[in-house]
Amino acid sequence: MTTPRIYRHRLRRSLLSAAAVGAALALATPAGAADVDTGLPPGPAAARAAVPAQTAAGWAAGTRSYLVVTAPGDTSAARNAVAANGGSVFAHYDAIGVVVAHSASAGFAAAMRSVTGVQKVGATRTSDVPADAYSPTLPSAPGQSSTTLAETARWDMTRINADKAWAVSTGSASVTVGVLDTGVDDRHQDIAPNFDTADSVSCAYGKADTRAGAWRDVGSHGTHVAGTIAAAKNGKGVVGVAPGVKIASVRVAEPSTSMFFAENTICGFMWAGDHGFDVTNNSYYTDPWMFNCPVDPDQAAIVEGVRRAQEYAEGKGSLQIAAAGNSNYDLANKRTDSSSPNDSTPVNRTITNACIDIPTELPGVVTVAAMGNGNIKASYSNFGRDVIDVAAPGGDGAYGVYSTLPGGKYGNMNGTSMASPHVAGVAALLKSADPAATPADLRARLGSQATDTACPSDGRCTGTTAKNAFFGEGQVDALKAVGGSTPPPGRYFENTADVTVADNATVESPITVTGVTGNAPAALKVGVDVKHTYRGDLVLSLVAPDGSVHPLEDFADGDSGDDVVKTYTVDASSETASGTWKLRVRDIATQDTGRIDAWNLTF
Repeated sequence: MTTPRIYRHRLRRSLLSAAAVGAALALATPAGAADVDTGLPPGPAAARAAVPAQTAAGWAAGTRSYLVVTAPGDTSAARNAVAANGGSVFAHYDAIGVVVAHSASAGFAAAMRSVTGVQKVGATRTSDVPADAYSPTLPSAPGQSSTTLAETARWDMTRINADKAWAVSTGSASVTVGVLDTGVDDRHQDIAPNFDTADSVSCAYGKADTRAGAWRDVGSHGTHVAGTIAAAKNGKGVVGVAPGVKIASVRVAEPSTSMFFAENTICGFMWAGDHGFDVTNNSYYTDPWMFNCPVDPDQAAIVEGVRRAQEYAEGKGSLQIAAAGNSNYDLANKRTDSSSPNDSTPVNRTITNACIDIPTELPGVVTVAAMGNGNIKASYSNFGRDVIDVAAPGGDGAYGVYSTLPGGKYGNMNGTSMASPHVAGVAALLKSADPAATPADLRARLGSQATDTACPSDGRCTGTTAKNAFFGEGQVDALKAVGGSTPPPGRYFENTADVTVADNATVESPITVTGVTGNAPAALKVGVDVKHTYRGDLVLSLVAPDGSVHPLEDFADGDSGDDVVKTYTVDASSETASGTWKLRVRDIATQDTGRIDAWNLTF
């Protein structure tokens, strides 16, 4: 297994861990897609052309991107001033009074700040706009692999009671969640059933590109996030928190760098508002500044532009969910930043709480911290009293979040990037249960229904069990979102004795069940914790007291991930409950070995 690494620039990623693809999952590796089409439907907030007026041949070194902020409504005066001061208009969003301008003139921002009616002007990057912005290349389409993986209730889903929620509701197809990210592989077998092609787009560079395939993944991060939200409940692979809702992809990451600049985020939020997204997931921060400080004129314009776009989307009925970040940083006690700007040469900055992480710390945005497997803060997760709203599983160490990857594949990642889509899924279930709910209603219910989680013995975690710096109002609950209640616990039996799993061997671990009359339930829960260095070698089965075998999972040969930590649901209603049950683990290859660490049955 590849050594876990933490990536804390741009995406909310600490994306660790090796996956079924057998490689480290850094969020910015190219993957992708294609197909061709053209045309951008007109709209009050849409950028006015699907492709820029300039061509790649007309691009010049030194071209930078700027936000010109004026009064909402007619931006024609500001646009005329852009042209008169050595710039060109790349896109404009009249409803919020924001113009995206390009210029190679070093004095452009200063000149524009003196224009009557212009409120703020700011460079959105400290690097040149790529030539690709003027004639964007479509991502190439990944070939698709089939899977033999069977759906199971994985640890992250059971932590938030999603497995119980599915028995009540899987969500409504009339609810759409926008994935603002690196793109989404819409052809993936677990995503295609729920993918909304008509409302998907690329917002890379700050202008909507509606060509077919422009929305596809230029990495793997967005596809992973989409699966956690709404992977289909189709009997294979994985299941998302809300497997009945729709997913739309808004690619805000630029190719090659996978950076999310302010104009891209603005385009994404405006698209979300104009296209009726009920929820958006934002597992990134807006480049190039980890924190944007209002005393800096460039950063002040970035904050104002993105704030207006988020407010516009919320006003149209869209709730934004955002990841808190993976730096183990106290967002309520900001002092320094040494990672910005991340598109050129970072500098050491002294900052204050007035400097904010966007979109995470914008008003109205739900800020999500990450938890490991248990009532614990993930080691990397940012935190902060009255900054964190809620928490959700993000994975940590051996417990990664397993979800979809481009090309029909699956794999583990860890990060607040993985926590945020769990919350987006729960918000989608809430909206499905109450179509009239406003973003404010959804935001309040996410907190009020969350499971209170007390601070550990850590002085950084201040507050009460009901609301604190590590978990906000607690861990979200999918079952409560659909109006269900936690059923009384069944009889529980466990075997924690280690059983070695050798190469090319079959071993069994017994559990003797007593005191349970009649037959086993139709939803017998089989919890498995197998430590192994290559789970693709493994075949797992449950053996009933009469010797009949119930297959649990035959892992794909190429699944190079470590360990099996999950809960299976077995229809054992034809079996007598009392007697000796066995977990059978078969290793079908050489080189990698392991052990049955523990397993359990819940009747």
